[in-house]
Amino acid sequence: MKNIALSHIHEQLGAKMVPFAGYNMPVSYEGVNAEHETVRTGVGVFDVSHMGEFLLTGPKALDLIQKVCSNDASKLVDGQAQYTCLPNKTGGIVDDLIVYKLQDEQYLLVVNASNIDKDWAWIEKQNTMDADMRNLSDDYSLLAIQGPKAIEAMQSLTSEDLSAIKFYHFKVADFAGIEHVIISATGYTGSGGFEIYCKNSEVEQVWNKVMEAGKNFGIKPIGLAARDTLRLEMGFCLYGNDISDTTSPLEAGLGWITKFTKDFVNSENLKKQKEEGVKRKLIGFELTERGIPRHDYEIADKDGNIIGIVTSGTMAPSLNKAIGLGYVTVENSAPGTEIFIQIRNKPVAATIVKTPFYKG
Repeated sequence: MKNIALSHIHEQLGAKMVPFAGYNMPVSYEGVNAEHETVRTGVGVFDVSHMGEFLLTGPKALDLIQKVCSNDASKLVDGQAQYTCLPNKTGGIVDDLIVYKLQDEQYLLVVNASNIDKDWAWIEKQNTMDADMRNLSDDYSLLAIQGPKAIEAMQSLTSEDLSAIKFYHFKVADFAGIEHVIISATGYTGSGGFEIYCKNSEVEQVWNKVMEAGKNFGIKPIGLAARDTLRLEMGFCLYGNDISDTTSPLEAGLGWITKFTKDFVNSENLKKQKEEGVKRKLIGFELTERGIPRHDYEIADKDGNIIGIVTSGTMAPSLNKAIGLGYVTVENSAPGTEIFIQIRNKPVAATIVKTPFYKG
């Protein structure tokens, strides 16, 4: 079990620590609902230093990214980030990730913690053009400062105008007394804010200054459990639940990051799938009766036929209702359709709705 650089601080703060993706991680501090609410209405900080970072450089870096990623990274300008995925050769997804263009011939790929080794091996295997690859995952930390008060709370820590950093753009700038920190207007909560990339040796100083600067704004540390409820209210996919080695990006509603303007791994088969149409689709649903949907619960139609499976589910703190994501057959995927979630062998009524569930 690996420790992140700030494990000792989370333990001092009374975090409940759990093993997650091979790391000892803070899952909650004062409780999921309170932490969730802090991010939706104020500002909270997540330590997500378990995420992986790969640096791809040199004249062939973009060629490799274009080959392994579904989105078109040639469209990126310096200081821009892009959500994308790594398709496998059998129609599924190796991982979803973010590509940051630092400058020409220099890109940072940020991948899911549970997939660091798998992704590295996969990209290395496709690297027939000899692009320069470096795995920085063990050397870097990542803090996600999220919520509507994030800009105001953090502005005193940098000379960069935080309000000028557009969504999915970033700056390499001074932050919390450290030079050359990546300040990125990304995040997985739907409530705005920033992600801060710095070296492990710098993160304790950054954490302390972030907590100090945010004190008057009610900043609190937030655990992984609230990160999950926040992303689910937005209908964002979680790798291992909603997307996996056996789900295609088109089935998962990720056609918008699947660009057939170039060739990439398995692009021909995915293009064919797009033309012929998918047979199942990832949908959002809200329960209309009491119950909480969980991963792998079956989904039935009104006649009791099994039409799909739940991939994520929770009681949504901002909505005070049970919500979930799941795959169902295309014929049963229209918003407004009544479905039934099999909870402990009892069919519980739900309605298919458009995501995001939380409208802000």
